[in-house]
Amino acid sequence: MAAECDAHRLVADVTLVVGGKVLLVKYADLSSYDGEKGWFVPDDLLRREEHPDAAARRILKDQLGCDRLPIRLDHVESFGGSRWHLVFHYRCEPGLAPTIVPGRNVAEAVWFPVDGLPPEDETAHEGWTLDIVRRVVHRAPPP
Repeated sequence: MAAECDAHRLVADVTLVVGGKVLLVKYADLSSYDGEKGWFVPDDLLRREEHPDAAARRILKDQLGCDRLPIRLDHVESFGGSRWHLVFHYRCEPGLAPTIVPGRNVAEAVWFPVDGLPPEDETAHEGWTLDIVRRVVHRAPPP
């Protein structure tokens, strides 16, 4: 297995939208999530040489038990910090709510109304999850 890169992080996430609701998750093991607690849009690091589309499909399958749902790249975000992050934000609108079977690291998976999202202090990365949802669902410009 290749050593983890100290210079950057390549991340994919999927905002699952059905009937005015979005699915958010909490993770059991936070070590891959910078120790962040709270609600997340389902996400994961890309594996070595993995295409972002394949990562988004893997996230849906491994974390939510969902296969063959329609995805599309919504936008890409780049930011710094201790590591440079390049995040591929995907949107998934299957029409009907799929049956969710939480993966082994998903402690909770809950549908929230878009107008009733959890407060910022209950979401990961100081409300970044809410920013992602707003951008994907409402097509809001970046902050």
